[in-house]
Amino acid sequence: MDSGGSTDMTLAFELKALKTLADPNDVFNNARQWTEYVGVVSEKPTYVVTNFTRKHRVRQDFFSGPRGVEESLENIAQQFDTERHVFVGVDEEDEALAEATDWEFLHVEDAADAAGWTLATGEEETEPAEESTRDDWP
Repeated sequence: MDSGGSTDMTLAFELKALKTLADPNDVFNNARQWTEYVGVVSEKPTYVVTNFTRKHRVRQDFFSGPRGVEESLENIAQQFDTERHVFVGVDEEDEALAEATDWEFLHVEDAADAAGWTLATGEEETEPAEESTRDDWP
């Protein structure tokens, strides 16, 4: 992805956006090549974000914690003083949050296209049900 020549960037993914990507770990590893900080924000409880990032082996520099997305973006911008703060989201609500907090907004599909990330096909969501069925279980 072309970051405009500067790697002095903080990149935040809305959890919903991250879930649309085929390999979140690969996305974070790729993003670390051209950003200073990368993490996840969400309205969901902390354990939901933590479970998702652990399952996908995503190492994040920050996360929402018990705050909402808007408060999280404001706090992250204060804590991580970079030239650019980019919020990757999925809808107009995310775009409005970015605008309200002075973050740049990038739709996840546009980000994926620019960075060469693969979008999930939706098949992954059926895998856990299949994995939970064991042939050797009584």
